[in-house]
Amino acid sequence: MSRALPKYNKRRVAIIGGAAALALTGAVVVNQALAGESSKDSTTNANTLAAAGPGTITCPDVASQLPEIPATAQAEVDRNLTLLQTQIDEANQRLIDTVGQGGANFVQNAILGPLEDKRIATVNRIATAIGRTADKPQGLEALAPCTLNADGVAAGNEAGDDAAAGAEDNAGATETPADNAAGDAQDTGDDAAAGAGAGAGAEDNAGDANGVGTITCPDVASQLPAIPARAQAEVDRNLTLLQTQIDEANTRLQNTVGQGGANFVQNAILGPLKDKRVSTIDRIAISIGRAGTKPQGLEALAACTLNK
Repeated sequence: MSRALPKYNKRRVAIIGGAAALALTGAVVVNQALAGESSKDSTTNANTLAAAGPGTITCPDVASQLPEIPATAQAEVDRNLTLLQTQIDEANQRLIDTVGQGGANFVQNAILGPLEDKRIATVNRIATAIGRTADKPQGLEALAPCTLNADGVAAGNEAGDDAAAGAEDNAGATETPADNAAGDAQDTGDDAAAGAGAGAGAEDNAGDANGVGTITCPDVASQLPAIPARAQAEVDRNLTLLQTQIDEANTRLQNTVGQGGANFVQNAILGPLKDKRVSTIDRIAISIGRAGTKPQGLEALAACTLNK
């Protein structure tokens, strides 16, 4: 019996070892299956998000907030109310055309922000038209900001990033050091390609390699006629505002270096600045016109350029 025991023990060890190996093999198969399923789920989530709609832009109704409109102002008010709707339609179309572009703040910077600036200029014209022959309505600018009903782009961008991160984490569980090194090299290549695409862009966004550039606008003060004394204070106030707008745009230019695509500066900074300047220059012309001849063609001075 004592000589048989070692053989028995060897057989028991062999059986137990084989069972352990079988269990380990099963665990590996299960883990691989789960990893494949997680990757599949992540891909499904990403595809679902990609198929989601871009959402729609909704703005406060201006017409319902207006006081009684004088007959002499009706045509101009109607024209600007129509323009407000056109602006919303154009913004919704741009929302569709730019799905997937830019970063997390693209919709705010390149669509909602410029739309708000356009609406401010338009509701100001409505208020001015009414104010020529009746009490000028106050506070209409509060109706300018619009919102995105985010069943697509705004929520989708964040969720899409989460899905992509999840897929990357799942893939990382089975990556070898060689795979990681190759992935790093690919990331570097992707970054270089993104740099070339986002800024066919270095010119529009940064001016040159040494700085972001500066925004320059035509001088309005030198193009004004003689200013009536009663209009001087209002004209001076709006000339100061024009400079403030340029300073703010230059600050924004510095704070957003590298954001957006090739047209980011035009869409998110120069375009909104032009709209603000149109509204401000309009107020200057109107204030002069109350006591003298209203200057014409000042809106041609609204557009600004980026000095690179």
